[in-house]
Amino acid sequence: MANHASALKRQRQSEKRRLRNRGHKSVINTTIKKIFSSLSEKETDKARELYREAVARLDGAVSKGALHRRTASRKISRLTKMVNAQLS
Repeated sequence: MANHASALKRQRQSEKRRLRNRGHKSVINTTIKKIFSSLSEKETDKARELYREAVARLDGAVSKGALHRRTASRKISRLTKMVNAQLS
């Protein structure tokens, strides 16, 4: 447990950031799951729309600092390969 005022403030800030980042990641994961389900149901238009949304959300999470840029890039790359394989 933190004792100094600066350590207590740091703890409060860390908790706020953790919750904010968790929100970003939760929305991203939900969008990716929706892409999987729409691909399994052969709904190509919906999958394309969700793919665009997922890419935008991943890029946004990088700019907010919730995800590392390489992590987001890897996820986008894998999603792109999967969506293109299913839609072609």
